[in-house]
Amino acid sequence: MRIGEALAASGIAPREARLLLAEACGFSEASVLAHPERELPEAVAARFEEMAARRRAGEPIAYVLGRREFYGLPLAVGRSVLIPRPETELLVELALDRLPADAEARVADLGTGCGAVALAIARNRPRARVVAIEQSAAALEFAKRNATRLGIAIELRHGRWFELLAGERFDLAVSNPPYVASGDPHLGEGDLRFEPRSSLVSGEDGLDAIREIVHAAPAHLEPGGWLLLEHGIGQEPAVRGLLEAAGLTRIFSAPDLAGIARVSGGTLKSD
Repeated sequence: MRIGEALAASGIAPREARLLLAEACGFSEASVLAHPERELPEAVAARFEEMAARRRAGEPIAYVLGRREFYGLPLAVGRSVLIPRPETELLVELALDRLPADAEARVADLGTGCGAVALAIARNRPRARVVAIEQSAAALEFAKRNATRLGIAIELRHGRWFELLAGERFDLAVSNPPYVASGDPHLGEGDLRFEPRSSLVSGEDGLDAIREIVHAAPAHLEPGGWLLLEHGIGQEPAVRGLLEAAGLTRIFSAPDLAGIARVSGGTLKSD
């Protein structure tokens, strides 16, 4: 089968077909596009068809390719980790704003998944000590793989939120926790159908994990230290209320590029 024939018969969007065929055969997208007459070896054609079939079934292309770029970092991903989203880059931006480039700060990333946020912070603030916590052993393996392949030093720990951090305090704690309500109909749509439910759902109102994190945060922040949390659409009033109830100050919410309040945070008051 020729390249052009394989692309036409794939049954998926043309750009996605080119991406998958380039992955299957090891060519660039430009080469795939420039040589539609080239014959594909049987093994390559079979691999491409298997990948295209997964995509036709609705599997996210990031899982089919096994990678997703986040904050300029090429990250390995799979079905045991949440796919990093562009809107989560706001969490990184807000974290970097609070970390001077030369500061030897201590940072905790709670629920690191594939390591996206922790690695982005560590890459851009190399003097910071970044501790990344993840309760899923399978997800932690992706974070380890990404840290090793990218040559970025972070400390990885297997556990839940602040539970492994007894007696430790941080200048900044960040988290993109589960925040989808258990009955949300979107869970049966699109990419969410394939992503790990434990990385998405957090109780009836989606706020169970955020409640747990905020409640524990004051014991783990240095005076003046920040807690930054990604959350869902319309959750910012509840999250801000939780931050205030925990005694944090300078509470704020920040919008993503779509104008949706996406991250809220506060700081532990300095004496």
